[in-house]
This record gives sequence, structure tokens and C-alpha cells, in this order.
Amino acid sequence: MSTTQLKIIAVIAMLIDHVGLFIPNTPEWFRWIGRIAIPIFIFAIVVGYTHTSNRKKYLLRVYVASFGMSFIVLWLNLALNDMHYSLTTNFFAPLFLIVFIISIVKKKQLKYIILFLMWQIITFFLIILLAGILDFPYVYDPYAAYYFWGSILGNILFVEGGPLFILLGVSLYFARKRKINILILYAFFSYCCFYASQRWGSVPIPEARFSFPFADYQWMMIAALPLILIYNNKKGLGLKYFFYIFYPTHIVILFLLGIYLQQ
Repeated sequence: MSTTQLKIIAVIAMLIDHVGLFIPNTPEWFRWIGRIAIPIFIFAIVVGYTHTSNRKKYLLRVYVASFGMSFIVLWLNLALNDMHYSLTTNFFAPLFLIVFIISIVKKKQLKYIILFLMWQIITFFLIILLAGILDFPYVYDPYAAYYFWGSILGNILFVEGGPLFILLGVSLYFARKRKINILILYAFFSYCCFYASQRWGSVPIPEARFSFPFADYQWMMIAALPLILIYNNKKGLGLKYFFYIFYPTHIVILFLLGIYLQQ
């Protein structure tokens, strides 16, 4: 199965998932199907970064997508503030951080790792100041402001999916050459999601929303493993700009449609 075929499956699963998220009175199993989408996208971006001929351009393209999605989400949140709805969806942000961290690690120079860690500490307190203390931008759900600044400034804590999905992506990069390594790593991660949800629930305390922002059925992502394992190291048709355009477009349409149907 090529990268393009994997991403098409992920897009379909993501669409079903977001129909379940935004459209009222949809069955819960829509969300179950959606658990396979993000892991496939993570795997695909790791593969894409590995094979791209221009990694700086690749990084820039993903960051621009994340930056643009941040302002699309902000615009929706500000426009609908009086209706008490907030959107926090921007998975371009963790995808960018995954490939950015991989690029740092590949340099094998301690100074870049130290600079990255310093940036994470600085932006952590800056985001607390901007979103928490100053409450800027002001949106109905205060978490949305944290995610906005986290996406703009590239902080691993304040992005959709949080640090665990970023860790999964970086780990898959180093495991990618052997399918047995992928199997062990991915199965272990899925088990940890299952154990955590069974022991503590999806969000045990409000602060855990940033570090463990998963539903209690996140472990169902294990269903993506067979698809990842039959990847044939071929690119396929590509269609890279389709995926960049489809993601924000379907989010906006489904979010607004869901609000309309709830009126």
C-alpha cells in the first residue's frame, strides 16, 4: 500500500470522525473509526520527510499550513464567540513539530537540542502570559487561546494531541526501517492509551487536557497498525496539496454545519 493510499484511507476515517464530532446525534462509532486517521497521517509525514528532496521546504510548507490553520480557527472562534462555541482543531501543528524535532535530532549536535528545549521553556511561560493571564485572544473556551499560541510558537504542550503524539511520531521515525520495531512500538503506545483511559479516564483533571487529550477509546488506534505494516515504500500519486486543502475546508464546513443544526 502506497503513501497516497494510506492517506486516502486516513482522510475517509478523519471525515467520518469529524462528522461524529461536529454533527449532532451521530453514533459514537463514527469516532471509533476516526482513531486510525491521525496515526496514519503521522506515519505518512515521517515517511514524507524521509524521502523529500528538500527538507527545509518541507518543514516550511507544514509550518505554513499550521500557521494558516491557526488563524482560520481563530477567525471562527472570534466570529462565533457570542454563541459559546470554540474550535481547537489544528493537527498541522503537531505534524510540524514531529518533523522539526526529527530534523534537530538528525543534526546530532547538542546545541540545537539545548536551543529547542530553551525555546519550549520560554514559549511555555509566554503562552501562559498571553492566553492565561492576559486572556488574549479572548475566546469562549480558554483552551482555544492556548492552542492558538501553541501552534504559532511551536510549543509541544499546547498543540492538538499534545506531547504524546509528537513522541509517537519521532519514535516511528527511528523504528521505520524494521516492521517488527513499528509493531512493538505502536502496539505498546496503543496499550498505554488503553491502560491510561481505564485507570484514569480520558481527562482525569482539567490540566491533563494538554498532556493527555484523548477519548477513552483512543486505544482503538491499534486498528491502523495492519495498514501501516503493509506499506510498500512507494509514494503513489502524491496528491500532497489535496490533503493540505481538504483538512481546513472540511473542518470549517462541518463545524459551521454542526452549529447550524443545533440552532
